[in-house]
Amino acid sequence: MRIWKQLLLSIVVLAAGLSLWVFMVPSAGETLAKMGVPGEVIAAIRSEQAQQAAIGTAGNTNAAARQQGQGQGQGQGQGGAGQGGQRGQGGGNRATLVVVEPVATGTVNDRLTAIGSGEAIQSVVVMPQAAGTIHEIMVSSGEKVVKGQVLARLDDDEQIIERDKAQVSLKSAQEKSASYKNLQSVSRLDVLDAQIAEQAAKLALSTAELNLRRRDIVAPIDGIAGIVAVNIGDNVTTQTSIVTIDDRSAILVDFWAPERFAVAIEPGQAVEASSVARPGQVFTGKVEAIDNRVDPASRTMRIRARVENPDDVLRAGMAFNVGMRFEGEKYPSVDPLAVQWDGEGSYVWLVQDNKSVKTRVRVVQRNPDAVLVEAGLNEGDRVVTEGLQRVREGAPVRIFGAPDKAEVASQ
Repeated sequence: MRIWKQLLLSIVVLAAGLSLWVFMVPSAGETLAKMGVPGEVIAAIRSEQAQQAAIGTAGNTNAAARQQGQGQGQGQGQGGAGQGGQRGQGGGNRATLVVVEPVATGTVNDRLTAIGSGEAIQSVVVMPQAAGTIHEIMVSSGEKVVKGQVLARLDDDEQIIERDKAQVSLKSAQEKSASYKNLQSVSRLDVLDAQIAEQAAKLALSTAELNLRRRDIVAPIDGIAGIVAVNIGDNVTTQTSIVTIDDRSAILVDFWAPERFAVAIEPGQAVEASSVARPGQVFTGKVEAIDNRVDPASRTMRIRARVENPDDVLRAGMAFNVGMRFEGEKYPSVDPLAVQWDGEGSYVWLVQDNKSVKTRVRVVQRNPDAVLVEAGLNEGDRVVTEGLQRVREGAPVRIFGAPDKAEVASQ
């Protein structure tokens, strides 16, 4: 056989197989449409097959009629009436059986997600108020301290001597001032000088006691002590860091929000924060402060949230994934199975008067159990969720679970 005959035979076989596939498989038309086959070609194939099927059915009917005989007019009339009833019933069965779900109303929950950094509600780096040598350390890392507690002491021999000298000078000035008051021979000016010397001695004693107290390094706040950065014998100055104290009863989380949330965020709004160090655990807090301007470089605004830490499981410096929810606009909500796609975009099959109507939609937000769309849908409208492969524009449909029209009429 020549090559052109083989090619012609192959094309005929492929066309016959394609026609059979389109006839037997309901979703074949949509598959061909996605592959780029024109709709006119698909419709022509289906119409030709429908005509052949009708011809075959008519031939079978005529053969059966000839076997019955032409002498039975009354039987033929009854048979014709019976066939008419069967055709009417068959026409009703041609309506596609579908499952529908009512359209609901959903709210777009706009969510802000950002990365923030945590810090203690109070944090102080403790430094000495005087220079000297570390004589004693009275705190350890991780220890809870209270305000005024002595953390370390500097050498204070010199300050003790200065205090004792100030006490002696004050005692001498007090005795001199008292004796001058009782002597009539002392001039009034000398008495006044003695009183001034007594006051100066008191001030000198106060200064000496203050210098002595400053040899004690005390905690300025309540909190948890960090790592002690000095050892006994170290010489320190007023710029030397001794230890860091953090009050982490609450953690302040700073994060940056996009400019579009600048008006939506208000103090007191709820915040959810999760940390890498505590996977699966979500901490709740509130917005404590909002910056007064938007950063022109990043178009973001600084937000500070307060997250309570009663169990002391969070630490300053942790990274947090911060989330906030904002109530948005309301949109029609449909079942995810109802949304279909074609070359023009997304759509749903709306059931009106027991007929299918293709309705275009725009997906606004996808949720696990519903899809919010922008379309001409009202709450309570019925959209098809199952049986979508056989639904056509304007074709009759039967809703699963709904009573048949004939049953309703008989009742």
